[in-house]
Amino acid sequence: MSQAHQPRAGLVARLAAAREWDLAVIGGGSVGLGVALDAAARGFSVVLLEAGDFAQGTSSRATKLAHGGVRYLAQGDIGLVREALHERGAMLANAPHVAAPLPFVMPAYRWWEKGFYGAGLKAYDLLAGMSRSGGLGGTEWLDARRAQALLPGVRTQGPVGTLQGGVRYWDGQFDDARLALLLARTAADRGALLLNHAPVVALTRERGQLRGLVVRDAETGAEHAVAARCIVNATGVWVDGITALDHDAGEPPRAHTPRVAPSQGVHLVVDRAFLPGHGTQHRMQHHALLVPKTGDGRVLFAVPWLGKTILGTTDTPRADAPAEPEPRADEVAFILREAGRYLARAPQPADVRSVWVGLRPLVRPAAGSEGDTKSISREHTVWVSRSGLVSVTGGKWTTYRSMAEDVLARCMAAGLLPQRAAGVTTALRLVGTPTAADPARSLAAPPGEHLYGTEAATLHALPGATRWLAHDHETGQGVLSEAMVRFAVRHEFARTTADVLARRSRLLFLDAAQAAAAAPAVAALVAEETGRDPALDAALALAVQYARLP
Repeated sequence: MSQAHQPRAGLVARLAAAREWDLAVIGGGSVGLGVALDAAARGFSVVLLEAGDFAQGTSSRATKLAHGGVRYLAQGDIGLVREALHERGAMLANAPHVAAPLPFVMPAYRWWEKGFYGAGLKAYDLLAGMSRSGGLGGTEWLDARRAQALLPGVRTQGPVGTLQGGVRYWDGQFDDARLALLLARTAADRGALLLNHAPVVALTRERGQLRGLVVRDAETGAEHAVAARCIVNATGVWVDGITALDHDAGEPPRAHTPRVAPSQGVHLVVDRAFLPGHGTQHRMQHHALLVPKTGDGRVLFAVPWLGKTILGTTDTPRADAPAEPEPRADEVAFILREAGRYLARAPQPADVRSVWVGLRPLVRPAAGSEGDTKSISREHTVWVSRSGLVSVTGGKWTTYRSMAEDVLARCMAAGLLPQRAAGVTTALRLVGTPTAADPARSLAAPPGEHLYGTEAATLHALPGATRWLAHDHETGQGVLSEAMVRFAVRHEFARTTADVLARRSRLLFLDAAQAAAAAPAVAALVAEETGRDPALDAALALAVQYARLP
Protein backbone atom coordinates (compact mmCIF):
# COMPACT_ATOMS: atom_id res chain seq x y z
CA MET A 1 0.00 0.00 0.00
CA SER A 2 1.43 3.40 -0.94
CA GLN A 3 1.84 5.87 1.89
CA ALA A 4 -0.76 8.22 0.41
CA HIS A 5 -3.33 5.42 0.91
CA GLN A 6 -2.37 4.73 4.54
CA PRO A 7 -4.50 6.04 7.41
CA ARG A 8 -2.91 8.98 9.20
CA ALA A 9 -2.39 6.90 12.33
CA GLY A 10 0.03 4.70 10.40
CA LEU A 11 2.00 7.72 9.21
CA VAL A 12 2.24 9.12 12.73
CA ALA A 13 3.38 5.73 14.02
CA ARG A 14 6.19 5.72 11.47
CA LEU A 15 7.13 9.23 12.56
CA ALA A 16 7.22 8.24 16.23
CA ALA A 17 9.40 5.18 15.62
CA ALA A 18 12.99 5.60 16.81
CA ARG A 19 15.26 6.00 13.80
CA GLU A 20 17.52 8.51 12.11
CA TRP A 21 16.40 9.83 8.74
CA ASP A 22 18.86 10.86 6.05
CA LEU A 23 16.85 14.00 5.34
CA ALA A 24 14.11 15.94 7.12
CA VAL A 25 12.35 18.60 5.04
CA ILE A 26 10.38 21.37 6.73
CA GLY A 27 7.72 22.82 4.42
CA GLY A 28 5.29 21.15 2.05
CA GLY A 29 5.19 23.71 -0.75
CA SER A 30 6.61 23.29 -4.23
CA VAL A 31 10.28 23.40 -3.23
CA GLY A 32 9.99 21.23 -0.13
CA LEU A 33 7.99 18.61 -2.01
CA GLY A 34 10.45 18.78 -4.89
CA VAL A 35 13.36 18.20 -2.51
CA ALA A 36 11.57 15.27 -0.85
CA LEU A 37 10.80 13.62 -4.18
CA ASP A 38 14.30 14.12 -5.57
CA ALA A 39 15.94 12.78 -2.41
CA ALA A 40 13.60 9.78 -2.19
CA ALA A 41 14.19 9.01 -5.87
CA ARG A 42 17.96 8.95 -5.15
CA GLY A 43 17.40 6.39 -2.40
CA PHE A 44 17.66 8.62 0.68
CA SER A 45 15.31 8.09 3.62
CA VAL A 46 13.12 11.20 3.77
CA VAL A 47 10.57 12.72 6.14
CA LEU A 48 8.68 15.90 5.22
CA LEU A 49 6.64 17.92 7.70
CA GLU A 50 4.14 20.64 6.81
CA ALA A 51 2.56 22.94 9.42
CA GLY A 52 -0.70 23.30 7.50
CA ASP A 53 -1.77 21.51 4.36
CA PHE A 54 0.47 20.74 1.41
CA ALA A 55 0.69 23.85 -0.84
CA GLN A 56 -1.53 25.78 1.56
CA GLY A 57 0.61 28.91 1.28
CA THR A 58 2.23 30.44 -1.78
CA SER A 59 2.24 27.19 -3.74
CA SER A 60 -1.55 27.11 -4.24
CA ARG A 61 -1.88 30.81 -5.10
CA ALA A 62 0.19 31.21 -8.25
CA THR A 63 -1.14 32.76 -11.46
CA LYS A 64 -1.23 29.14 -12.73
CA LEU A 65 1.40 29.77 -15.41
CA ALA A 66 4.27 27.38 -16.11
CA HIS A 67 6.44 29.85 -17.96
CA GLY A 68 9.96 30.80 -18.88
CA GLY A 69 9.49 34.39 -17.81
CA VAL A 70 8.91 36.78 -20.70
CA ARG A 71 9.44 39.64 -18.24
CA TYR A 72 12.81 38.25 -17.20
CA LEU A 73 13.86 38.18 -20.85
CA ALA A 74 13.11 41.91 -21.07
CA GLN A 75 15.34 42.38 -18.01
CA GLY A 76 18.17 40.56 -19.78
CA ASP A 77 18.21 37.55 -17.43
CA ILE A 78 18.86 35.00 -20.18
CA GLY A 79 20.10 32.28 -17.83
CA LEU A 80 16.95 32.35 -15.71
CA VAL A 81 14.74 32.27 -18.80
CA ARG A 82 16.62 29.35 -20.35
CA GLU A 83 16.44 27.34 -17.12
CA ALA A 84 12.74 28.08 -16.70
CA LEU A 85 11.94 27.09 -20.28
CA HIS A 86 13.67 23.75 -19.79
CA GLU A 87 11.80 23.17 -16.54
CA ARG A 88 8.53 24.17 -18.18
CA GLY A 89 9.05 21.35 -20.66
CA ALA A 90 9.80 18.85 -17.89
CA MET A 91 6.65 19.84 -15.99
CA LEU A 92 4.42 19.48 -19.05
CA ALA A 93 5.92 16.07 -19.84
CA ASN A 94 5.90 14.66 -16.30
CA ALA A 95 2.36 15.71 -15.30
CA PRO A 96 0.31 16.32 -18.48
CA HIS A 97 -2.98 15.73 -16.63
CA VAL A 98 -2.43 18.88 -14.52
CA ALA A 99 -0.14 20.93 -16.81
CA ALA A 100 -0.71 21.88 -20.45
CA PRO A 101 0.40 24.30 -23.18
CA LEU A 102 -1.50 27.59 -23.36
CA PRO A 103 -1.49 30.16 -26.19
CA PHE A 104 -1.35 33.86 -25.30
CA VAL A 105 -2.39 36.87 -27.32
CA MET A 106 -0.71 40.21 -26.67
CA PRO A 107 -2.98 42.86 -28.24
CA ALA A 108 -1.38 45.85 -29.98
CA TYR A 109 -3.03 49.28 -30.04
CA ARG A 110 0.02 51.27 -31.20
CA TRP A 111 1.65 50.80 -34.59
CA TRP A 112 5.00 49.79 -33.13
CA GLU A 113 3.85 47.26 -30.52
CA LYS A 114 3.53 44.25 -32.82
CA GLY A 115 7.08 44.56 -34.09
CA PHE A 116 8.60 45.47 -30.74
CA TYR A 117 6.98 42.73 -28.65
CA GLY A 118 7.00 40.21 -31.48
CA ALA A 119 10.78 40.49 -31.84
CA GLY A 120 11.24 39.83 -28.13
CA LEU A 121 8.93 36.82 -28.28
CA LYS A 122 10.83 35.44 -31.27
CA ALA A 123 13.91 35.50 -29.03
CA TYR A 124 11.80 33.65 -26.43
CA ASP A 125 11.05 31.02 -29.12
CA LEU A 126 14.73 30.72 -29.90
CA LEU A 127 15.62 30.11 -26.25
CA ALA A 128 12.81 27.57 -25.96
CA GLY A 129 14.07 25.74 -29.02
CA MET A 130 17.59 25.70 -27.59
CA SER A 131 16.37 24.14 -24.35
CA ARG A 132 16.36 20.37 -24.20
CA SER A 133 12.58 20.30 -23.88
CA GLY A 134 11.98 22.33 -27.04
CA GLY A 135 9.30 24.91 -27.73
CA LEU A 136 5.52 24.63 -27.69
CA GLY A 137 4.72 26.67 -30.78
CA GLY A 138 6.04 29.55 -32.82
CA THR A 139 5.28 33.22 -32.24
CA GLU A 140 2.91 34.71 -34.82
CA TRP A 141 2.15 38.27 -35.80
CA LEU A 142 -1.61 38.83 -36.03
CA ASP A 143 -3.65 41.38 -37.92
CA ALA A 144 -6.58 43.00 -36.13
CA ARG A 145 -9.15 40.56 -37.50
CA ARG A 146 -7.14 37.50 -36.49
CA ALA A 147 -6.36 38.91 -33.02
CA GLN A 148 -10.03 39.52 -32.36
CA ALA A 149 -10.95 36.06 -33.67
CA LEU A 150 -8.51 34.35 -31.31
CA LEU A 151 -9.45 36.59 -28.39
CA PRO A 152 -13.17 37.35 -28.76
CA GLY A 153 -13.28 39.15 -25.44
CA VAL A 154 -10.74 41.83 -26.38
CA ARG A 155 -11.72 45.47 -26.93
CA THR A 156 -11.40 46.79 -30.47
CA GLN A 157 -11.14 50.31 -29.05
CA GLY A 158 -8.44 50.10 -26.42
CA PRO A 159 -6.91 52.55 -23.99
CA VAL A 160 -4.71 54.24 -26.62
CA GLY A 161 -6.59 53.67 -29.85
CA THR A 162 -7.94 51.06 -32.23
CA LEU A 163 -6.77 47.46 -32.15
CA GLN A 164 -3.94 47.15 -34.67
CA GLY A 165 -3.44 43.41 -34.29
CA GLY A 166 -1.30 41.49 -31.85
CA VAL A 167 1.20 38.76 -31.23
CA ARG A 168 0.46 35.15 -30.32
CA TYR A 169 2.97 33.06 -28.40
CA TRP A 170 2.93 29.88 -26.31
CA ASP A 171 3.62 29.11 -22.68
CA GLY A 172 2.21 26.65 -20.17
CA GLN A 173 -0.29 26.57 -17.34
CA PHE A 174 -0.99 24.15 -14.53
CA ASP A 175 -3.05 23.40 -11.45
CA ASP A 176 -0.51 24.34 -8.80
CA ALA A 177 -2.07 22.71 -5.72
CA ARG A 178 -2.88 19.48 -7.54
CA LEU A 179 0.67 19.31 -8.93
CA ALA A 180 1.97 19.70 -5.37
CA LEU A 181 -0.19 16.76 -4.29
CA LEU A 182 1.21 14.66 -7.14
CA LEU A 183 4.74 15.47 -5.95
CA ALA A 184 3.80 14.42 -2.41
CA ARG A 185 2.18 11.19 -3.53
CA THR A 186 5.00 10.29 -5.91
CA ALA A 187 7.54 10.88 -3.12
CA ALA A 188 5.44 8.70 -0.81
CA ASP A 189 5.41 5.92 -3.38
CA ARG A 190 9.23 6.03 -3.25
CA GLY A 191 9.32 5.59 0.49
CA ALA A 192 9.24 9.16 1.83
CA LEU A 193 7.12 9.86 4.91
CA LEU A 194 5.03 13.01 4.46
CA LEU A 195 2.77 14.49 7.12
CA ASN A 196 0.63 17.60 6.82
CA HIS A 197 -0.93 19.51 9.73
CA ALA A 198 2.29 18.87 11.63
CA PRO A 199 4.22 22.06 12.55
CA VAL A 200 7.87 21.91 13.55
CA VAL A 201 8.16 23.60 16.95
CA ALA A 202 11.86 23.20 17.72
CA LEU A 203 15.21 22.25 16.25
CA THR A 204 17.50 20.05 18.35
CA ARG A 205 21.25 20.59 18.49
CA GLU A 206 24.20 18.81 20.03
CA ARG A 207 27.46 20.72 20.54
CA GLY A 208 26.25 23.39 18.18
CA GLN A 209 25.27 21.01 15.35
CA LEU A 210 21.76 20.15 14.27
CA ARG A 211 20.69 16.63 15.11
CA GLY A 212 16.95 16.73 14.56
CA LEU A 213 13.70 18.52 15.28
CA VAL A 214 10.50 18.37 17.29
CA VAL A 215 7.16 18.20 15.47
CA ARG A 216 3.67 18.58 16.89
CA ASP A 217 0.74 16.64 15.47
CA ALA A 218 -1.88 19.39 15.10
CA GLU A 219 -4.69 16.86 15.35
CA THR A 220 -3.70 15.35 18.70
CA GLY A 221 -1.24 17.84 20.18
CA ALA A 222 1.32 15.06 20.65
CA GLU A 223 4.95 16.03 20.05
CA HIS A 224 7.55 13.76 18.46
CA ALA A 225 11.33 14.02 18.32
CA VAL A 226 12.74 13.32 14.85
CA ALA A 227 16.45 12.62 14.30
CA ALA A 228 17.95 13.47 10.91
CA ARG A 229 21.42 13.76 9.39
CA CYS A 230 20.35 16.75 7.27
CA ILE A 231 17.52 19.26 7.73
CA VAL A 232 16.22 21.47 4.93
CA ASN A 233 14.19 24.58 5.70
CA ALA A 234 11.94 25.02 2.64
CA THR A 235 9.20 27.12 4.18
CA GLY A 236 9.23 29.82 1.53
CA VAL A 237 8.01 33.16 2.75
CA TRP A 238 8.18 31.84 6.34
CA VAL A 239 11.82 30.68 6.09
CA ASP A 240 13.01 33.23 8.67
CA GLY A 241 10.68 31.75 11.29
CA ILE A 242 12.41 28.36 11.11
CA THR A 243 15.83 30.00 11.02
CA ALA A 244 14.95 31.65 14.35
CA LEU A 245 14.63 28.18 15.93
CA ASP A 246 18.27 27.40 15.15
CA HIS A 247 19.77 27.81 18.63
CA ASP A 248 20.80 25.57 21.51
CA ALA A 249 18.22 24.53 24.08
CA GLY A 250 17.96 27.05 26.89
CA GLU A 251 19.44 29.85 24.79
CA PRO A 252 17.30 32.76 23.62
CA PRO A 253 16.71 33.02 19.84
CA ARG A 254 19.60 34.72 18.10
CA ALA A 255 19.12 37.88 16.09
CA HIS A 256 19.49 37.27 12.39
CA THR A 257 19.07 39.28 9.23
CA PRO A 258 15.76 38.43 7.50
CA ARG A 259 16.25 36.75 4.13
CA VAL A 260 12.75 37.26 2.70
CA ALA A 261 11.02 40.39 1.46
CA PRO A 262 7.37 39.29 1.02
CA SER A 263 5.51 40.58 -2.01
CA GLN A 264 1.75 40.27 -2.36
CA GLY A 265 0.04 39.16 -5.57
CA VAL A 266 -3.75 39.51 -5.82
CA HIS A 267 -5.92 37.49 -8.23
CA LEU A 268 -9.58 38.00 -9.08
CA VAL A 269 -11.71 35.24 -10.63
CA VAL A 270 -14.60 36.09 -12.94
CA ASP A 271 -16.76 34.06 -15.31
CA ARG A 272 -15.44 32.53 -18.51
CA ALA A 273 -17.81 34.82 -20.43
CA PHE A 274 -15.37 37.70 -19.91
CA LEU A 275 -12.74 35.83 -21.96
CA PRO A 276 -14.66 33.38 -24.16
CA GLY A 277 -13.00 30.84 -26.39
CA HIS A 278 -13.43 30.49 -30.14
CA GLY A 279 -14.44 27.59 -32.36
CA THR A 280 -17.21 25.02 -32.09
CA GLN A 281 -18.53 23.56 -28.87
CA HIS A 282 -16.59 20.34 -29.47
CA ARG A 283 -13.37 22.05 -30.65
CA MET A 284 -13.18 25.14 -28.49
CA GLN A 285 -9.80 26.80 -28.07
CA HIS A 286 -9.00 29.32 -25.37
CA HIS A 287 -6.30 31.97 -25.35
CA ALA A 288 -4.94 34.01 -22.47
CA LEU A 289 -4.55 37.78 -22.66
CA LEU A 290 -1.27 39.44 -21.70
CA VAL A 291 -0.73 43.17 -21.41
CA PRO A 292 3.04 43.57 -20.93
CA LYS A 293 2.85 47.14 -19.69
CA THR A 294 -0.21 48.81 -18.25
CA GLY A 295 -0.54 52.55 -17.77
CA ASP A 296 1.51 52.39 -14.56
CA GLY A 297 4.10 49.93 -15.90
CA ARG A 298 2.70 46.72 -14.47
CA VAL A 299 1.76 43.45 -16.21
CA LEU A 300 -1.85 42.29 -16.59
CA PHE A 301 -2.97 38.71 -17.23
CA ALA A 302 -6.41 37.36 -18.08
CA VAL A 303 -6.06 33.58 -18.03
CA PRO A 304 -8.65 30.87 -18.79
CA TRP A 305 -8.46 28.28 -16.01
CA LEU A 306 -10.78 25.47 -14.96
CA GLY A 307 -13.88 27.06 -16.47
CA LYS A 308 -13.25 30.58 -15.16
CA THR A 309 -11.03 33.57 -15.95
CA ILE A 310 -8.21 34.65 -13.63
CA LEU A 311 -7.34 38.36 -13.62
CA GLY A 312 -4.09 39.55 -12.07
CA THR A 313 -1.79 40.29 -10.63
CA THR A 314 -0.16 42.82 -8.30
CA ASP A 315 3.31 43.10 -6.76
CA THR A 316 2.90 44.89 -3.44
CA PRO A 317 5.55 44.82 -0.68
CA ARG A 318 4.41 43.93 2.81
CA ALA A 319 6.26 43.57 6.09
CA ASP A 320 4.36 40.57 7.45
CA ALA A 321 3.46 37.13 6.11
CA PRO A 322 -0.01 36.04 7.30
CA ALA A 323 -1.27 32.56 6.46
CA GLU A 324 -4.33 34.04 4.71
CA PRO A 325 -3.36 37.46 3.32
CA GLU A 326 -6.14 39.76 2.17
CA PRO A 327 -6.17 42.14 -0.81
CA ARG A 328 -5.94 45.89 -0.52
CA ALA A 329 -8.64 48.05 -2.03
CA ASP A 330 -6.18 49.74 -4.41
CA GLU A 331 -4.97 46.34 -5.69
CA VAL A 332 -8.49 45.20 -6.52
CA ALA A 333 -9.27 48.56 -8.12
CA PHE A 334 -6.13 48.32 -10.28
CA ILE A 335 -7.00 44.87 -11.61
CA LEU A 336 -10.63 45.76 -12.36
CA ARG A 337 -9.68 49.09 -13.94
CA GLU A 338 -6.97 47.69 -16.18
CA ALA A 339 -9.00 44.63 -17.16
CA GLY A 340 -11.83 46.96 -18.17
CA ARG A 341 -9.49 48.83 -20.50
CA TYR A 342 -8.74 45.68 -22.50
CA LEU A 343 -11.78 43.40 -22.16
CA ALA A 344 -14.89 44.19 -24.20
CA ARG A 345 -16.97 43.42 -21.14
CA ALA A 346 -15.48 45.34 -18.25
CA PRO A 347 -15.67 43.33 -15.01
CA GLN A 348 -17.30 44.99 -12.03
CA PRO A 349 -16.87 44.19 -8.32
CA ALA A 350 -20.14 42.22 -8.35
CA ASP A 351 -18.72 39.95 -11.07
CA VAL A 352 -15.88 38.64 -8.90
CA ARG A 353 -16.45 35.01 -7.92
CA SER A 354 -13.37 34.67 -5.73
CA VAL A 355 -10.39 36.77 -4.67
CA TRP A 356 -7.19 35.22 -3.34
CA VAL A 357 -3.74 36.43 -2.49
CA GLY A 358 -0.33 34.81 -2.73
CA LEU A 359 2.90 35.92 -1.04
CA ARG A 360 6.09 35.69 -3.09
CA PRO A 361 9.19 34.77 -1.05
CA LEU A 362 11.51 37.23 -2.74
CA VAL A 363 15.14 37.25 -1.67
CA ARG A 364 15.77 40.39 0.36
CA PRO A 365 18.32 42.76 -1.19
CA ALA A 366 21.57 43.57 0.57
CA ALA A 367 21.37 45.88 3.58
CA GLY A 368 21.04 49.50 2.61
CA SER A 369 19.61 48.88 -0.87
CA GLU A 370 16.29 50.40 -1.78
CA GLY A 371 13.56 49.68 -4.30
CA ASP A 372 10.19 48.00 -4.62
CA THR A 373 9.68 44.26 -4.97
CA LYS A 374 9.43 44.39 -8.76
CA SER A 375 13.19 45.03 -8.79
CA ILE A 376 14.10 42.15 -6.45
CA SER A 377 15.52 39.00 -8.00
CA ARG A 378 13.12 36.13 -8.68
CA GLU A 379 16.00 33.67 -8.44
CA HIS A 380 16.35 31.39 -5.45
CA THR A 381 18.99 31.37 -2.74
CA VAL A 382 20.34 28.41 -0.76
CA TRP A 383 22.51 28.83 2.34
CA VAL A 384 23.88 26.61 5.09
CA SER A 385 24.12 27.85 8.68
CA ARG A 386 27.02 27.03 11.00
CA SER A 387 24.84 24.42 12.70
CA GLY A 388 24.12 22.71 9.38
CA LEU A 389 20.59 23.99 8.70
CA VAL A 390 20.10 24.19 4.93
CA SER A 391 17.63 26.91 3.96
CA VAL A 392 16.18 27.85 0.57
CA THR A 393 13.88 30.63 -0.56
CA GLY A 394 13.02 32.62 -3.64
CA GLY A 395 12.48 31.16 -7.08
CA LYS A 396 9.16 30.28 -8.68
CA TRP A 397 6.93 27.26 -9.24
CA THR A 398 8.18 26.52 -12.75
CA THR A 399 11.72 25.89 -11.55
CA TYR A 400 10.85 23.86 -8.44
CA ARG A 401 12.63 20.74 -9.80
CA SER A 402 15.95 22.43 -10.57
CA MET A 403 15.75 24.27 -7.24
CA ALA A 404 15.41 20.91 -5.50
CA GLU A 405 18.49 19.63 -7.30
CA ASP A 406 20.40 22.72 -6.20
CA VAL A 407 19.34 22.24 -2.57
CA LEU A 408 20.52 18.63 -2.54
CA ALA A 409 23.78 19.61 -4.19
CA ARG A 410 24.40 22.04 -1.31
CA CYS A 411 23.50 19.35 1.24
CA MET A 412 26.07 17.01 -0.30
CA ALA A 413 28.71 19.72 -0.70
CA ALA A 414 28.36 20.49 3.01
CA GLY A 415 28.93 16.83 3.90
CA LEU A 416 25.43 16.44 5.30
CA LEU A 417 24.45 13.80 2.74
CA PRO A 418 26.62 11.38 0.75
CA GLN A 419 27.16 12.11 -2.92
CA ARG A 420 24.57 10.64 -5.27
CA ALA A 421 24.00 11.45 -8.93
CA ALA A 422 21.47 14.14 -9.87
CA GLY A 423 19.01 14.12 -12.77
CA VAL A 424 16.73 11.40 -11.45
CA THR A 425 13.59 13.55 -11.65
CA THR A 426 14.16 15.07 -15.09
CA ALA A 427 11.89 12.52 -16.74
CA LEU A 428 10.17 11.12 -13.64
CA ARG A 429 6.48 10.83 -14.41
CA LEU A 430 4.21 11.72 -11.52
CA VAL A 431 1.31 9.69 -10.17
CA GLY A 432 -1.53 9.34 -12.67
CA THR A 433 0.46 10.46 -15.71
CA PRO A 434 -1.01 9.01 -18.91
CA THR A 435 1.38 6.96 -21.06
CA ALA A 436 0.50 9.14 -24.06
CA ALA A 437 -0.52 12.73 -23.49
CA ASP A 438 -3.53 14.12 -25.33
CA PRO A 439 -2.21 16.82 -27.70
CA ALA A 440 -5.48 18.71 -27.29
CA ARG A 441 -5.31 18.69 -23.49
CA SER A 442 -6.29 21.90 -21.79
CA LEU A 443 -6.92 23.26 -18.33
CA ALA A 444 -9.60 25.60 -19.67
CA ALA A 445 -12.42 23.12 -18.94
CA PRO A 446 -14.10 23.10 -15.53
CA PRO A 447 -12.65 20.65 -12.97
CA GLY A 448 -13.42 17.02 -13.66
CA GLU A 449 -12.07 13.53 -14.10
CA HIS A 450 -9.53 14.71 -16.70
CA LEU A 451 -7.42 16.08 -13.82
CA TYR A 452 -6.97 12.58 -12.38
CA GLY A 453 -5.17 11.05 -15.36
CA THR A 454 -4.95 7.28 -15.16
CA GLU A 455 -6.59 7.35 -11.72
CA ALA A 456 -9.95 8.43 -13.17
CA ALA A 457 -11.15 4.82 -13.03
CA THR A 458 -10.24 4.59 -9.33
CA LEU A 459 -12.15 7.81 -8.70
CA HIS A 460 -15.19 6.61 -10.59
CA ALA A 461 -15.29 3.35 -8.64
CA LEU A 462 -15.74 5.18 -5.32
CA PRO A 463 -19.19 5.76 -3.79
CA GLY A 464 -20.90 8.92 -5.04
CA ALA A 465 -19.19 9.23 -8.42
CA THR A 466 -22.37 10.66 -9.93
CA ARG A 467 -23.57 12.56 -6.87
CA TRP A 468 -22.58 16.16 -7.52
CA LEU A 469 -22.10 18.57 -4.64
CA ALA A 470 -21.33 21.62 -6.83
CA HIS A 471 -21.85 22.64 -10.45
CA ASP A 472 -20.32 25.24 -12.73
CA HIS A 473 -23.08 27.83 -12.96
CA GLU A 474 -22.23 28.79 -16.56
CA THR A 475 -22.20 25.30 -18.09
CA GLY A 476 -24.14 23.27 -15.53
CA GLN A 477 -21.28 20.76 -15.46
CA GLY A 478 -20.62 18.99 -12.17
CA VAL A 479 -17.30 20.13 -10.66
CA LEU A 480 -17.21 18.42 -7.26
CA SER A 481 -18.62 14.97 -6.55
CA GLU A 482 -18.95 12.86 -3.43
CA ALA A 483 -16.35 10.50 -4.91
CA MET A 484 -13.87 13.36 -5.34
CA VAL A 485 -14.14 14.14 -1.64
CA ARG A 486 -13.59 10.50 -0.70
CA PHE A 487 -10.63 10.28 -3.08
CA ALA A 488 -9.15 13.43 -1.53
CA VAL A 489 -9.20 11.87 1.95
CA ARG A 490 -8.22 8.34 0.99
CA HIS A 491 -5.51 9.11 -1.54
CA GLU A 492 -4.55 12.82 -1.31
CA PHE A 493 -3.88 13.47 2.41
CA ALA A 494 -6.98 15.71 2.88
CA ARG A 495 -7.91 16.14 6.55
CA THR A 496 -10.28 19.14 6.67
CA THR A 497 -13.11 20.68 4.70
CA ALA A 498 -10.82 23.48 3.51
CA ASP A 499 -8.21 20.95 2.35
CA VAL A 500 -10.82 19.60 -0.06
CA LEU A 501 -12.44 22.85 -1.16
CA ALA A 502 -9.23 24.86 -1.56
CA ARG A 503 -6.55 22.44 -2.75
CA ARG A 504 -8.16 19.18 -3.98
CA SER A 505 -11.16 20.48 -5.92
CA ARG A 506 -10.07 24.18 -6.23
CA LEU A 507 -13.71 25.22 -5.81
CA LEU A 508 -12.84 27.88 -3.21
CA PHE A 509 -10.47 29.52 -5.69
CA LEU A 510 -13.02 29.39 -8.52
CA ASP A 511 -16.27 30.38 -6.81
CA ALA A 512 -16.27 31.14 -3.10
CA ALA A 513 -20.07 31.21 -2.83
CA GLN A 514 -20.32 27.77 -4.42
CA ALA A 515 -17.66 26.52 -2.02
CA ALA A 516 -19.64 27.83 0.95
CA ALA A 517 -22.81 26.15 -0.33
CA ALA A 518 -21.03 22.81 -0.76
CA ALA A 519 -19.08 23.01 2.51
CA PRO A 520 -21.59 21.26 4.83
CA ALA A 521 -21.90 18.24 2.51
CA VAL A 522 -18.13 18.11 2.09
CA ALA A 523 -17.62 18.36 5.85
CA ALA A 524 -20.00 15.46 6.47
CA LEU A 525 -18.03 13.26 4.06
CA VAL A 526 -14.66 14.28 5.51
CA ALA A 527 -15.94 13.48 9.01
CA GLU A 528 -17.23 10.11 7.80
CA GLU A 529 -13.89 9.25 6.17
CA THR A 530 -11.57 10.51 8.93
CA GLY A 531 -13.66 10.11 12.06
CA ARG A 532 -12.57 13.60 13.11
CA ASP A 533 -13.92 17.13 13.28
CA PRO A 534 -13.76 18.37 9.67
CA ALA A 535 -13.32 22.05 10.71
CA LEU A 536 -16.41 23.24 8.83
CA ASP A 537 -16.51 26.64 10.53
CA ALA A 538 -12.95 27.43 9.44
CA ALA A 539 -13.81 26.56 5.84
CA LEU A 540 -16.92 28.73 5.90
CA ALA A 541 -14.94 31.65 7.32
CA LEU A 542 -12.40 31.24 4.56
CA ALA A 543 -15.15 31.20 1.92
CA VAL A 544 -16.48 34.48 3.32
CA GLN A 545 -12.99 35.99 3.05
CA TYR A 546 -12.50 34.81 -0.54
CA ALA A 547 -15.90 36.20 -1.54
CA ARG A 548 -15.35 39.62 0.05
CA LEU A 549 -13.77 42.60 -1.70
CA PRO A 550 -12.17 45.36 0.42
